Formats: sequence, C-alpha cells, structure tokens
Amino acid sequence: MKKEKIFYLLILIFFNNSILNSQILNNLRSSYESYSAYYIDDSKTGDFNYEDRFRSNNYLNLKSNIGASWNFELQIESYLPSALLNYSPDFKNTGISTFNLEYINDKINLKLGNFYEQFGSGMILRSWEEKDLGINNSIRGLNFKYRINDKISLTSLFGQQKKGFKYSKGFIVGLDTEFDFSNETNENYTFIAGLSFVGRNDDQTSGTTYHNTTNLYSARIDFSSLSFYSNIEIINKSKDPIMQFGDFYDDFVEEGAAFFFNSGFIKNGIGVDFTFRRLENMALFSERNAFGNSYNQSIVNYLPALTKQHDYSLANIYVYQSQPNVSFVDPNLIKTGETGMQLDVYYFLKEKSFFGGQYGMNLALNASVWNNLDGNFDFVNKNYTTNFFGKGEKYFSEISLEIRKKWSSKLDNIIFYLNQFYNKKYIEEKFGKINSNIFVIETTYKLNKNKSLKLELQHLSTKDDNKNWSAFGLEYNLSSAISLYVSDLYNYQNPKQNKKIHYYNVGGSYSKGINLYTVNYGRQRGGLVCTGGICRYVPESTGLSFSITTSFF
Repeated sequence: MKKEKIFYLLILIFFNNSILNSQILNNLRSSYESYSAYYIDDSKTGDFNYEDRFRSNNYLNLKSNIGASWNFELQIESYLPSALLNYSPDFKNTGISTFNLEYINDKINLKLGNFYEQFGSGMILRSWEEKDLGINNSIRGLNFKYRINDKISLTSLFGQQKKGFKYSKGFIVGLDTEFDFSNETNENYTFIAGLSFVGRNDDQTSGTTYHNTTNLYSARIDFSSLSFYSNIEIINKSKDPIMQFGDFYDDFVEEGAAFFFNSGFIKNGIGVDFTFRRLENMALFSERNAFGNSYNQSIVNYLPALTKQHDYSLANIYVYQSQPNVSFVDPNLIKTGETGMQLDVYYFLKEKSFFGGQYGMNLALNASVWNNLDGNFDFVNKNYTTNFFGKGEKYFSEISLEIRKKWSSKLDNIIFYLNQFYNKKYIEEKFGKINSNIFVIETTYKLNKNKSLKLELQHLSTKDDNKNWSAFGLEYNLSSAISLYVSDLYNYQNPKQNKKIHYYNVGGSYSKGINLYTVNYGRQRGGLVCTGGICRYVPESTGLSFSITTSFF
C-alpha cells in the first residue's frame, strides 16, 4: 500500500503544473463504457441467490498528449454496487485501474505506469484487456522500447501484473528483440526474426526441485510475401511445479515447451491457412497459486483455443479450451498438454460461373483436431515423459462448411454445417463424450437502402449429453442506427423435464454518431462465454441488461 501511495504522489507532483494542465485539457480525448444488468428470479433458470440484483461495470478512459513527445492515459473503473455476475471478486468499488506516462521520439518509447505488451504470438507474454471476459492483466512498471536502427529493435519491461485494483506479489521481467531482414529494395516480402525472454518471480512459492523464478525463452521467424506467409515459434520453459487439488508438488516437476507453426497463401480466389501447435506444461501466472482460477486472473501468457470462432449459439455450446497443463487427477485421467492443428480453406466462385451465378459464391471449410500429448507417468520415480509428435486421447475435433450466396440485390443466404466431437471427460473432467451435428441457415432480405430483415434457424442433433437443441433469431434493422431482435435457444430433448428451457432474448440497439446504446431482456444459458479463444464461465440467469458506449474528442 505504501508503494502505491508513493507512486501516485509522484504522479500528482508531476501534473501539479498549470502549463501542463492546460495542455492536457486542450488535447484531452475520452471514452466511456457502461454495462449494467438487473437480475430477477425465474422458475426455470432459478432464483437469484446473490447480493445486489442490480450490477454495473463502468469504464472511463482519458488520454491526452503534452507537446509532441509526451502522452498520458488514465482509466477509472467502477463496479457498483457490484460487478456483473461471475466477474472476479477483485473487481469491486471504484478506483484507478490504469495510469501511465509515455515519452516518444524517433528511437525511444518509454512508458511508466500501466502498459500492455505482447512478445511474438503471445505464448510467452501477452498483457491485454478484454472487458467481456473480465480480463485486464496490464503490467504496472516500466516498459522501454529502443530502435537501434531500421533493422533492430529492443523491448524491455519490469513490473507487477494487475488483478482488479490490486497487483500481484510476483514480478515479471521481459526482454524482446526483433531483427528485420527484409530487403528495402524489394517491398514484396518481409522477413523478421525475434528472440524473447520472460522471467516470473514468485517468492511466495518454492520447493526442493524448483525455484521461485520461472524463465521462458522464445525464438521465432515471420515471413510474408504478396501471396504467401509463414511463421514459426519455439519456446522453452524452466521447471515449474504441478498444482493439483490446491497444492504444489515437488514430484513431477519438469520443463515446459511450446511449438507453433502457421502458414498459408492467398491467390486467385483461393485462401489456405494451416496451424500446428504443441503445448506442454505452459500455463504461467504472475502468482503460482492463481493456477486454475476461473476468472482468467494473473495470466501472463496467451494460449487461446485454436479453433474456429463461430457466430452461432448452438455451435458454441461445446466449446474447446486449450489444454496446456499437466494433470493427473487419477490414473485414468492423465493430461500432459495438447497437440493439434487447424486448417482453413476459402474459395470464391467467380461471378457468371456455373456455380457462382450472377453474384458469385463464397465457400469456407474449417477443420481442427486436438489431442492429449502421448505421455507416460512414472508414479514410482515421480516423473513423466512425452513423445513430441505423439497423439494421445482425443480432446476435440470439428469440421465445418459454410456457403455464402447472394441471389439478388436484396436477398442472400448463409448455409452452415458443423460436425463436432467433444471429450467432456478430458476437457471438463466430467463423464461423457459428445458427437454432434449442427445445421444453420441464415437469410437476409434488404427491404430498402436502410432497412433489412434477417432470419436465422439452427439445429443441434446428438444422441449424447443433453440431446437435441433448436434455436432461431430474427433481426430487423429499421435504419443504420436502429436494430431490433428476438431469439430463442431450446434444449427440447433434454432428458430432465425441468431442463427443457426456452432461453429467449429480446432487445435492440441504437447508435447516433459516436454513441451506442443497447438493451436486452431474457435468459442467459449457463456455460462458457468466449472471445478470441479465451473463455469464462457464466451461470444461468434472467434479467434486463443495457449498455452505453461513447467517445469524446
């Protein structure tokens, strides 16, 4: 607490200057976001058994510059009377969430205070903000970037990670360098190599076979041309203990590793993207005891599920989450990480072709498969081994086909099919495996230049778990500013009669200039809410929600 008081006192002294204050006010830019909900009792989704039926998350961001070289940022957050359901309890009351002062010139970028940073793909370090998921893991400290010349740049950082209005007791230090080998005389390609180091020190935990400091090392290469791109990253992580049943173990302490490869090309209406990734013991938190928390707090690196991010509700019931951890819940449920791949193929059938018709047609094929690493636990000698390219039990797989067709100037369709396999035992540590097929048809009809009507019909078919689902959505755009919708999600074959629930929603949005207002009334299905391959769990609930976003310049 004393450190925080000293930090803010220095800031106050710096800004207690009339000339500075006038420059700040003259160049001030701000934005405001508010997300609120009032929860009610519901005979289907259950009574609201928490404090504060009305809950609100509010974010006020202020930015300004002082001359040509100095910038500052301030973000004030308020969670009153409480944060929205299933946000971390660290988000409470009102306080300063972000404050930084930045100096920039041709070679130097120096930031003091809260900052966001990413090294490479983010598997070694990524600090970012995602309000929908309740994530703000900015680092408070020093971030220094130096461009030695046009070919070499350096980034170094040191600080503590944010969690709510508090900060982790563990420290993070990082160093990244990039080498640009691109030929200045040939702008048709880029070739960049990078080396990174991240150290996490948590003196709250240490054992006989591991240290309080965990170090990660990364090497990467990125290449792109006019039609082809490819990147590869290799990571090594020093020995880190396994956390099991809330305790750390001196047994089974091994190094972690990651391998990432992505490549693709785009040419003549065809696009292909392929990704392979292998993760072993790669979870990293600024405090070790944050391992496994359900709020995504204190995450140092970025390990999203590399699967297609679907737009349809039924396709997001059985959502895969990356499995980077080593776990041995019992001899019949041993996980040593994950290995898998994803393939995307896009093809555009030209206008006036046989299948393309007058307006052409877009095809999109996606396939992914993710498996447990092929590993062996030695419970006698307290260690384990893995096969680098070996595949163990399958976690998840899916294959989808999407067809987008415009029939006239007013009518277009999307037809979507998804086959999905979900291993509930290994992903959720619950009994069951689910095989499902999902069908979607979406039709949009333009009534005139500004008005349109969209109808969406979905069906999930499975003999497993909770059986079949259906869903529909109807959206009416009255103008570019006003939109209304109604939707329903129904598990009509659930074996439990009281679980046959219509998850209905009705609402709309209104935008005017830089202002956006939304309102919704209905039921929230319990489960995972995902953004960018990172998920958080939300409980079932019923109520009224509304939001406001605006900016001031």
